[in-house]
Amino acid sequence: MTDLSKKHCESCNADTPTLDAAAIESRMAQLSDSWAVVDNARLEGAFKFKNYYRTQAFVNAVAFIAHREDHHPDITFGYNQATVSYTTHAIGGLSDNDFISAARIDALLE
Repeated sequence: MTDLSKKHCESCNADTPTLDAAAIESRMAQLSDSWAVVDNARLEGAFKFKNYYRTQAFVNAVAFIAHREDHHPDITFGYNQATVSYTTHAIGGLSDNDFISAARIDALLE
């Protein structure tokens, strides 16, 4: 499989199939331990930081990735933590776009 962090998101529509359990598992193997699949429909990452400044910088970087890839997560954050949640709304589940975006976030933290 191609390195997810080197791929770019592609447009999805209602006809795009959701990823099955085997596809999800193979893609999870390319992500850091910060990520978990929730209800086979959402990819969620939990991140800890030293302070608010670093947390905010991370959130801004995630926003840049989302804008560039045109695939937007839900983000919650506080003083020293952030949670990033991806799902592909057009298909009501997980697509390659969710994993590509997560891999790009992992690359930020390497």
